[in-house]
Amino acid sequence: MHSFLFRFNALLTFSLTILALICGLSSFSDNFNAATPSADLQVLNINWFNKQHRNDEVRLRLNIKADLSSLFTWNTKQIFVFVAAEYETAKNAVNQISLWDAIIPTKDEANISIQVANKYRFTDQGSNLRGKPFNLTLHWHVMPKTGKMFADKIIKSGYRLPEDYK
Repeated sequence: MHSFLFRFNALLTFSLTILALICGLSSFSDNFNAATPSADLQVLNINWFNKQHRNDEVRLRLNIKADLSSLFTWNTKQIFVFVAAEYETAKNAVNQISLWDAIIPTKDEANISIQVANKYRFTDQGSNLRGKPFNLTLHWHVMPKTGKMFADKIIKSGYRLPEDYK
């Protein structure tokens, strides 16, 4: 009646349709997860604040405490998390500099409690950082096994750089 290839094509099409439906349902189920991440970011010390080749540069020591375990569901592959310093200048309304980042592969590693110096350079073009207020922001991007990636952040404000170079 039907050839082997016709039957194989029908079986493959049906299997892929079911697989796509299951992936869609698993992605949709993430909408019902009520995540409640928490974070506490502190600047422990400004180790170095100087002018390097006409640019301001800062080295900080940060205390990062965060609980991102509620972001994990059975559909979560990993979470990319980073801390950024955000401030305004006359030229740009938003300046964002990544200070530290990590990839969290499991729920067991989602409780972060570390003291660390900034991993990346906190540099601004020119002499714009002296006395500048800035925010520390913890950003995260949840990468699912299937479906769309989503991102969010927690902002901690009230930090200020010194008026004079150290």
